[in-house]
Parts: sequence; structure tokens; C-alpha cells
Amino acid sequence: MIKPELPNNETQRLEAVKQYNLLDTLPEADFDNITTLVAKICKVPISLITLLDSDRNFLKSHFGIDFNESPRDISFCGHAIISDEPIFIIEDAKKDIRFHDNPIITENNVSFYAGVPLINPEGFPLGTLCVYDIQPRQLTQDQKDALIILANQVVKLFELRLKNKILNETLETLEERHSTLKTFANKVSHDLKSPLANITSLSNLFKDELKNSHPEIDLEYLNYIEESADTLRTYIDGILKHYKSEKLLEKDKKETKLEDVFTSVKSILGLNNANFKLLKTATLDNVNIYALEQIILNLVDNGFKYSFKESPLVTIDFEENDLYYVFYVKDNGKGIEAHKQDALFDLFKTAHKEDNNGNKGTGIGLFTVKTLINKLGGTIEVDSVIDVGTTFKFTIAK
Repeated sequence: MIKPELPNNETQRLEAVKQYNLLDTLPEADFDNITTLVAKICKVPISLITLLDSDRNFLKSHFGIDFNESPRDISFCGHAIISDEPIFIIEDAKKDIRFHDNPIITENNVSFYAGVPLINPEGFPLGTLCVYDIQPRQLTQDQKDALIILANQVVKLFELRLKNKILNETLETLEERHSTLKTFANKVSHDLKSPLANITSLSNLFKDELKNSHPEIDLEYLNYIEESADTLRTYIDGILKHYKSEKLLEKDKKETKLEDVFTSVKSILGLNNANFKLLKTATLDNVNIYALEQIILNLVDNGFKYSFKESPLVTIDFEENDLYYVFYVKDNGKGIEAHKQDALFDLFKTAHKEDNNGNKGTGIGLFTVKTLINKLGGTIEVDSVIDVGTTFKFTIAK
């Protein structure tokens, strides 16, 4: 018997084998189906998918035998992976100097072997797809072709498993980062709100004292301090709302009446029927009502905050097609300049410097709206005419 030599790149080859996380794993139907098919095509009693570890031959799938590993130094597969041929065939092992006294032959009465190296995209032979028989024989050309084709399919399954592994690891990393960022945002936001409230309160007290003791003093700088504190507090509130909106997507979908969403938004914003109207009623199937309400709430609130008219009006209209529910939130406000519309949904981008009450926007609200809509399988677009009004059209996948 002649032991198989190690490949020249054995260290790198072993690293490649281990990255697939297939060693010592349980049987899987996808691989077992292939060994069963190979055995039937080649008309042999034994068919295997093997992975060559440092000192053993691990059998990821084994048809016709009841064990799942064997010593590498007596394996036929050890010879197959260093062969330059696309398929390594031993027609009669008892007449081959490399195998005639091999324990596999003497103990299991094996005479025939054919194995195709499982070569990954980087060129490393991971193992083999192989067949054994207890008597000498030959394979037809069709059987050889089938064995090579199915070996390629095994490698594709390996690659798919590896990509899934990498994807799952990436998702876990992203989830951890997202969780850490959310915790950080909540912590920072909470810890900043208290000192901001103190700044505003102390500034007001200082202003009152100065007004009484030194009425001639200009309080402009103290007013700036208050405005800055208010702006920062608004940003903090926006960040918290954005992260809370992510939780809305975890809510169950259910049948939703559009008028219920309309009534809820009207109640939250304290609106009346004169300036807020629903133009069409509808019943929506399988919709995340919590996310939909948050989207409409943001758009309607903006419609009123940036109206700058004595009689603001915001309407909600609706239609649907085979794939989407389509919503229109329209106002009669100041409108949005064309050069600002493309960046309107970008984080921290705003169309107006301040709202009706003189408060500065954060650019977080519309960013959150677009994020929710995208995750609901829809899109949003804006159509605006200066001094006429703005219409936001958005869709949600059915």
C-alpha cells in the first residue's frame, strides 16, 4: 500500500475546508439525494461525499455504509485530490500497487473506486464525490459525465452554504450594531434632555432677574441660548422617534379601515373637519396599521406646520391597483422649491428654515417616513408648486 501524498498547498487547503463549517455536521437531504442518485446512475452499492481533514476522511453523505469517517492515510480520496485527472478511477484495486493490501480492500472486499475532486472556486480540492464497488468494473462515458456534473453541483451546494453562513454572520453583526446604536441613542438622548431643560430654565430665570434689575440690558444672547437648547431638544426627540419607528415594523399586519387611521391622526394633532379631510374611505387587507399611521401622521403634521396660510387644508386621497395601495397627502401650503425636492427625504435635510411657530426642522421626520415606506415595499415621491401646495404620493405593497 502507498499512502497518499499531501497536496503542496495543504495548509491553505485545510483552511478552505474548515471555512465551510461542514466537518462533523449531521446528514442533510440535499447531499444525501445526490449520493443516492449517483449510486443509481453508476449502479454501485456505495456512494460518498467526502471532506479530507488533516488526518481523516469525513463522510458528509454516505450511501451504502453506516459510518461517517475513516483514516485519511488509507483513503482512495487522498489520492484522488492530488490527481490531475477530472475523475480518478481504479478499476481493480487488487491489481494496483497503491491499494492491493489496503485495509479497505482486505476488510471490506472493495475492488472498484471512482472519485471526482470537489474543487472550490479558489482551486482547493476539499474532498470528493466518489463511488465504490465490490467487484472490478468500468464506468460508461455517460456515468463519468454524470459523476463530474453532480460533483460540480455538490461544490455549488457548499458555496451556497458558505454564503448563507457569511450572510447570517453579517446580519448578526448588523443587528448587534443596530442594537448598540439604538441603546446609545436612547442613553445619550435621555442624558441630554435633563441638562437641556436645566439650561432653558436657568436662562429664563436669569432673564427674569435681569429684566427686573437691569431693564436696559439686551437679552439677545440669552434668547440665542434658549433657541439653541430648543433646537437640540427637537433633534433629540426626532432621533428617538426614528428609532421607535423601527419597532412599528414588528407589529402584526391586519385588516385596517383608512377612516380609523384618519380619525386617529386627527385626534393626535387636534384637527377639525374644516381643515383636514379624507376624500375616500377604504378597507385595507394585511397592512401594518401602526406604521401606516406614523407615515400619515408625519406627512399631515408637516402639511400644517409649513402651511403659512390663514386657512390651511390637508387632504388624504386613496386608490389601489393589483400590487399596491396608493396614498396621496396633499396640502395648500407654501410649496417646496424644485432644487430642494431631490434631497427632501435625506437625513437632516429640510425644505424650510422654520415652521409656522418659528421652530427649525430637523430633517429626521421625512427620512423616517421614507425608511418605513421602503421597508413596507413601497415608494414615495413629491410634487410641489410654489404658493399652491404640495402632494406626497406613497405606496405600500399589498
